[in-house]
Amino acid sequence: MIKENDGNVPVTHTGRVRRRKGSNEVPGDVDQANGTKFLAKDQNKYKSMLVRAYSTIWMIGGFIFVVYMGHLYIWAMIVIIQIFMAKELFNLLRKAHEDKQLPGFRLLNWHIFFTAMLFVYGRILSQRLVNTVTTDKFWYKLVGNLIKYHMVTCYFLYIVGFVWFILSLKKKLYKYQFGQYAWTHMILIVVFTQSSFTVANIFEGIFWFLLPASLIVINDIAAYIFGFFFGKTPLIQLSPKKTWEGFIGASVTTIISAFADLSTGWLQCEPDPLFKPESYALPGGLPEWFIGTDFGPEYFALAIDILIDLQPLYLPMDRDSNSASAMACIGSWLFASIIAPFGGFFASGFKRAFNIKDFGDSIPGHGGMTDRMDCQMVMAVFAYIYHQSFIVAQSVSLGMILDQIVMNLSYEEQRELYRKLGQMIKERQFGES
Repeated sequence: MIKENDGNVPVTHTGRVRRRKGSNEVPGDVDQANGTKFLAKDQNKYKSMLVRAYSTIWMIGGFIFVVYMGHLYIWAMIVIIQIFMAKELFNLLRKAHEDKQLPGFRLLNWHIFFTAMLFVYGRILSQRLVNTVTTDKFWYKLVGNLIKYHMVTCYFLYIVGFVWFILSLKKKLYKYQFGQYAWTHMILIVVFTQSSFTVANIFEGIFWFLLPASLIVINDIAAYIFGFFFGKTPLIQLSPKKTWEGFIGASVTTIISAFADLSTGWLQCEPDPLFKPESYALPGGLPEWFIGTDFGPEYFALAIDILIDLQPLYLPMDRDSNSASAMACIGSWLFASIIAPFGGFFASGFKRAFNIKDFGDSIPGHGGMTDRMDCQMVMAVFAYIYHQSFIVAQSVSLGMILDQIVMNLSYEEQRELYRKLGQMIKERQFGES
């Protein structure tokens, strides 16, 4: 049915499309030719490029400043990013009409989110907190008790949220409420858990945060630039504007940046003592006929050294700091160029499922925080697994023993242990003399 308004302009009520201010819905002119409209053919691309470049400069500048400030500031930055990401994803399934009938229900989502944050970061940072307060008896006891009851505290908070959810259930809203509850846990598993590996990498050494993160940034920028000027061949249907030209150009740029890092040496990692060179003494009592032959001890030592170099345990690191950095750069380049972009493809498919262009509009020209962190989350997990598998020695070390002592013994028990160890060392010293 068509009605005439006061200005004699026909309005079709059955076909009217309502758009909220600031909506993220995909415009109708984006999906052309199987959903593909490349940046190279976009008439307004230079205007969008300037906006995107302006935001990128600010983000990179802020990133460099935070890295310069140190570990705790980087951790705070990650926490802020995670909160923004959670907010964007919570809003995807939010329905204003249902929320009006459920006062305080939105607060429940944040209660569960911050409980998970307390649990994960408490596990990661507990030992470091203890080490910072060992000189003060009061703070040592306080932090020690918090760590001791950390798990039960987090479990209690989660049970509070669980009971809160059950008591908030309302008739005719069960499906919406259970959907929100499941959605919250999906965000924790897919988004928060993966991004939390970034914090674990930070406290293993800023190298293990900075190298993977910088390679993803370089890969993203290069993919955009090559796609902007040369993109013509579609890469994947999930991401309409992704092209093979952008993908290959980004891969080449990323490997160049990785080798540039190796040549300048601005990033270095310190390998575990397991991977450092050592001298191996030949066993005594070698037969005289062996010492007198041309294949003497020096050749035998060379053969041993070659065999050790070929052991799989030593091969990834080549037992020195430069080789450790080289392998980390090459491995990170391969993953950042080939696998990490699939995090972006996953996010693109996610957005198409919800019929939105971006997760948010907090970053001009880029969309939301989730749009910028999709590949970083995948990369953070790889960096953590790589570090734990090829860098950290998988054996009990003096540091691990001391960590267990600090975490599980009281202040008085530690003093008693210190006294007994001193007594044992003195007795052994007198016995050897």
